[in-house]
Amino acid sequence: MRYSTLLTVAASVAATLVVAAPLRAQLGTANEKSGNPPVDGIVAVVGTTPILRSDVEERVAQARASGQKMPEDSASQQAMIRTLLDAIIDEELLVQKAKDAKVEVTDNDVNADVDKRMQTIRTRFTTEKEFRDELKKSGFGTVDEFRRWLVDQSRRSQLQQKLFEKLRTDGKIAPAAVSAAEVDEFFAKNSSQLQKLPATVTLRQIVIAPKASPKQDSAAVLKADSLYVEITKGGDFEQIAKRESMDPSTKELGGDLGWRRRGDFVPEFDRVFFALRPGVVTPPIKTVFGYHLIRVDRVQPAEVKGRHILIRPAIDSSDVLAARNEAIDVAKQWRAGVSFDTLRTKHHDPSEESSIPQPFPQSQLPQEYQTAIAGHKANDILDPFLIEDKSRGTPKFFVVQITSIAAEHEPTVADWREKIRDQLAEEKAIRRYLDGLRKESYVSIRI
Repeated sequence: MRYSTLLTVAASVAATLVVAAPLRAQLGTANEKSGNPPVDGIVAVVGTTPILRSDVEERVAQARASGQKMPEDSASQQAMIRTLLDAIIDEELLVQKAKDAKVEVTDNDVNADVDKRMQTIRTRFTTEKEFRDELKKSGFGTVDEFRRWLVDQSRRSQLQQKLFEKLRTDGKIAPAAVSAAEVDEFFAKNSSQLQKLPATVTLRQIVIAPKASPKQDSAAVLKADSLYVEITKGGDFEQIAKRESMDPSTKELGGDLGWRRRGDFVPEFDRVFFALRPGVVTPPIKTVFGYHLIRVDRVQPAEVKGRHILIRPAIDSSDVLAARNEAIDVAKQWRAGVSFDTLRTKHHDPSEESSIPQPFPQSQLPQEYQTAIAGHKANDILDPFLIEDKSRGTPKFFVVQITSIAAEHEPTVADWREKIRDQLAEEKAIRRYLDGLRKESYVSIRI
């Protein structure tokens, strides 16, 4: 029997898991009750597959290792054993159904999962001897034997997951109805296990980037044009990108953008990039970032691989001051009642997000946001604050309206209602499906 100490992350890996004697007695077979030596008896049969007593004992060991309190009275012990046995039967039904439905799991998927688990388990032991000693305590003679067992467990788990994916795709598992009372009951039983919810915020914003003067913009155009001419005369695109491009993320890669999909770029760039034939170099294309020379290298369904050279117009202190004054004016207009959409259309930098519509942890925001938000309430429009654009070495100015804000607090049923409802709906639908499988399959329980 293999008590998987090695698989129970929450438990101390040094502990040897032993099933409590009263629980072992509850699992006794007819042979044991008649005084014969204990054997690894059959406690259930699913189809033609036996479920062994050791399979249930293993689940008991895992429950103990994860901190679950073991019942002391015989009725509770029997109930626990039956719950664990039912879970094993459900899993076996799903594995058999997956095979019938021609669901397949590749050796590569299984081996990748097992390699990851083996690495995680191995790092929890100081020495190889300690690891091998624990394997022996857990019922495994060798590392290879343990790995084979993990392979079997991983394959069974992935078969079940892929079966459910197929069933959902085929519309054979539809979420079940869940009442408000069921949600409330679930929350009441589990609320003590929930941690405090962090302080969150939702917001919308208008970001103003400094704009180059006409003189500097013209200089950037001339520079980009000269590089285009150099390339058309035989210049090496990649070497020129390494020499001249102002995009720090691709400069050293010769402008390489990798494989990209539609929507990865701002619209002006996206439109040109996905219309180009391989090998063609564009004249300068203007976006909010500057002027781009673009070349597509390869095309495949839904993806394009290409390069670009970026030339940015120079920004000076007077441009930054103009952006700051623009941000102050935007905040003033917004507070006076000018609509967000009107201001966004005219002033917002499209390379930046214009909103955070879902509650977002305040602690995960950049420090500049946290400082600006402190002490404010919902619907406040904040004074402009700046964040350095590290790629350009110039600041951008942020005008933010807080649309909702919440302090750290104990979870309430309202915080979790939708998630609980979704979870219960899924669980009920799966239970309904499993009950149907039991009716159409051979299941014999012998304890």
